[in-house]
Amino acid sequence: MNEIEFNLLDEPWIRVMDSDCQIKEVSLEDALLNAHEYKALKGEMPTQDIVILRLMLAVVHTVFSRVDIDGDESEFEDADDAVDMWKSLWNNKKLPEKPVKEYLEKWHDRFWLFHPERPFGQMAGLTYGTEYGAPKLNGEISESGNKTRIFSAYSGEQKSRLTYAQAARWLLYVNSFDDTSAKPTKEGKEKAGGKLSSPGAGWLGKLGIVYLNGKNLFETLMLNLVLINNDNIEKEEHPLWERDVPPTAERREIPYPTDLAELYTLQSRRMLLKREDNHVVGYYLIGGDFFAKENAFVEPMTVWRTPSKATDPYNPKRHDSAKQMWREFSVLYDNADNNHVAGIIKWFKFISAKVKLPIMTTSIVSVQYGDKDFFVQNVFGDSLEMNSQILTDIGRAYREEIKFEISRCEELADKISRLAGNLYLSSGGTSGSKASPDKTYRSTRANAKSQLYYRLDLPFRSWLSSLDPESDNKQEKFEQWQDTAKKITLDLGKELVAAAGDAAMVGHMIDKTIYSAPKAYNSFLRDVSKIYQKI
Repeated sequence: MNEIEFNLLDEPWIRVMDSDCQIKEVSLEDALLNAHEYKALKGEMPTQDIVILRLMLAVVHTVFSRVDIDGDESEFEDADDAVDMWKSLWNNKKLPEKPVKEYLEKWHDRFWLFHPERPFGQMAGLTYGTEYGAPKLNGEISESGNKTRIFSAYSGEQKSRLTYAQAARWLLYVNSFDDTSAKPTKEGKEKAGGKLSSPGAGWLGKLGIVYLNGKNLFETLMLNLVLINNDNIEKEEHPLWERDVPPTAERREIPYPTDLAELYTLQSRRMLLKREDNHVVGYYLIGGDFFAKENAFVEPMTVWRTPSKATDPYNPKRHDSAKQMWREFSVLYDNADNNHVAGIIKWFKFISAKVKLPIMTTSIVSVQYGDKDFFVQNVFGDSLEMNSQILTDIGRAYREEIKFEISRCEELADKISRLAGNLYLSSGGTSGSKASPDKTYRSTRANAKSQLYYRLDLPFRSWLSSLDPESDNKQEKFEQWQDTAKKITLDLGKELVAAAGDAAMVGHMIDKTIYSAPKAYNSFLRDVSKIYQKI
């Protein structure tokens, strides 16, 4: 077994979907130079794809902050230079080979997965810390020594060891999304004088990640290539592999990164892979670099929680797996009410005014943790497609109307929830008390609300993607949706009444108030009518 082995620039390890919709593994250099020929990244999980996308972006940011598409030295002087660079790359329809190859050749020795001094994304010589086996490294399993998955996608040798290609992908994933189960080490505590701060989950695990998708991998790279980030021109990039001395301190709090290449190659964890018989069988892990998440606006790929007080900071807002993406329209796209829109959305709005980009596909991805981020519970993603003009000045009225229609959907959900609850009471159930609420009553209401959102979901997405501020009859388009939403809600209401049974039709008295299905349904009809009384 060679001491130096598996260079990420040469060896196939990144999973992509080709033009025939087949999944294949390619090298980092191949993924960059042939991005225009691949539909998308297609790793084992969407969270893995976003980590690899950020690695690729770190390379592209670094290269084209220093040279032009011909490989000649050219640094940004102002915003116009950044826009010109972006437009020249976009219009080229693929990444130019000469500057990318020259840069990667220069730093080739920093991309060895196994190396005695500079193993990529790892800490050389790490022989202490929390020791894990291969099942914990594999994000599809994420199985530690004291928590075994009953149903696993892997078994036998596939579970106990990983190929180098698999390990490379999951190495980057764990670095970004690791949970908080690893404990501080005795060595680290001694160096720090007895105490080490908790870094929390990996940096990406703290975020509500949002990014843009194009028609192919090249377009996806370009749409997420933010050259002006919160008024900061990305002209001085410092990826981790260019450092003369890589960081080794355990649980090290650092200032905000100053550029996106530095941010995208942040080492949230210090790791070292263990290998046997040309496979990875485990790894050592300790806490790595972290920084304050409050007002960390250098991060362009997250939504933000609007503070309740003007003096409070903004914090990244994790996505809710139970909430459809369109229900977060305001958080994603609108600056009203002190909302801080993700930097990637701001960039798209800016660059789409320079280059015509008719369709905007926004994707989200997130990890849901349990017990103070101690373990991973769920990984989920979603996407939303709409006309890019909705984000421009032309689409301002559309944005306000879309927000209003979503608020109406929320009202409809409340009304259907109330109907379901009243039907439950009509059939002899009880709501319980504030101190001891009836669980069935609460779950019945929650299930009805979820069912309505489920039925509204696909029609709303289809309607939203059909909007075109430049050619629509706006009133007709919005009335179309109102009719659809009202019909879906009323149909569900009828089904709930029909399923309530004979006892609910007769009714039930609670505290001198009669609850019956006819009474509940008539009240429901009035409530829905009030929501759409202007129609």
